[in-house]
Amino acid sequence: MTKEFSPQRLDVKAFAQAGGHLSGHDSLLKYERLAQEAKGLHPDLIVDWQADGELRTTHGIGGQIWLRLAVRATFPMTCQRCLTPVDVPLEVDREFRFVADEATAEALDDESEEDLLALSREFNLRELIEDELLMALPLVPRHEECPAPVRMASSDEDFEEASAGKPNPFAALASLKTGKPGS
Repeated sequence: MTKEFSPQRLDVKAFAQAGGHLSGHDSLLKYERLAQEAKGLHPDLIVDWQADGELRTTHGIGGQIWLRLAVRATFPMTCQRCLTPVDVPLEVDREFRFVADEATAEALDDESEEDLLALSREFNLRELIEDELLMALPLVPRHEECPAPVRMASSDEDFEEASAGKPNPFAALASLKTGKPGS
């Protein structure tokens, strides 16, 4: 008999001991915080994910609880270059080591290369998926190549008018030039 695991209330220790595997094909609409960041959200946007648990020996200590998370999604944003919609591909592939509690995770965090999380019998895997996708969002989303040429000209008439009436600030330097080479 195999135990069934729920992503909303995952017993991470039992999941790792069983060498458990979970996967999902969720609508992006299930992830509320992520959906708030989206531009042009629609139900066809999917988050594909899979999680694998295992016990490993690391740092000479056996029976350590690990979770590998792989997530793929396409996220609608606004291109910051052309200001039109752009679908940004997001990809997460991370491993997490679970420790006894938050205090242990905090104490080991500075010296540890791996990502540490506190062990819980009711761990919400979907919250972790959402957190990782939020961190994967680009600060400046943009197309590789914008669908329309981006106009890079100034359109501030007041600025143009004010600049036209001012003398060139380097004109004084031109009058200092003596014309002799090497001086």
